Amino acid sequence: MSAKRKPSEVLAESRRRDSRAKREKVLVVIDEMTARGDAVTFAAVAKTAGVSNWLVYAEGVREHIEAARKKQAGQPRREAQAGLSSSTASLKTDLELSKQQVTALRTERDQLKAALQRQLGQQLDQVGAADLVARVDELTWQNDALASETARLRKKNGELEESLREAEEDLAAARSSLRRMIRAENAGPAPD
Repeated sequence: MSAKRKPSEVLAESRRRDSRAKREKVLVVIDEMTARGDAVTFAAVAKTAGVSNWLVYAEGVREHIEAARKKQAGQPRREAQAGLSSSTASLKTDLELSKQQVTALRTERDQLKAALQRQLGQQLDQVGAADLVARVDELTWQNDALASETARLRKKNGELEESLREAEEDLAAARSSLRRMIRAENAGPAPD
């Protein structure tokens, strides 16, 4: 059984694991976008990977995006020659629509943030910090107890499976012996 970890250590390990998973997902998205020929931008990578804009600018991720962008640097000329690039008016319209959407999203975010702060404040008023620590300790103890019970039951299950296997072997041997006895009985007494 491993040493009992503090809740803060468990939380820190969980955050590190989530961070690694998100970074790996971003790298996969960069490779997929490059393979498809999609324009690799910080915003596009963040949106496609479902991560925050902060993460794509973080050290260790930013370099991969910049490398992909450098790799794609010669492509805009080919797109313009093939008629794949957007017109200036189209880009301005898209930019204006994006600005409006960003404004609406910021307003919604601020409203949700305020509502969440109110709700969390109410919850913290209801539950004291000591109660939370006691509950975490209780849950940790219950988790350890369940883990040891699971290990005990697995061991017991293995023993029962072994006992069942031996009983099946004994039963098969008894059946074989019984068949021989019946055959011998049916054959009658051996001639002298």
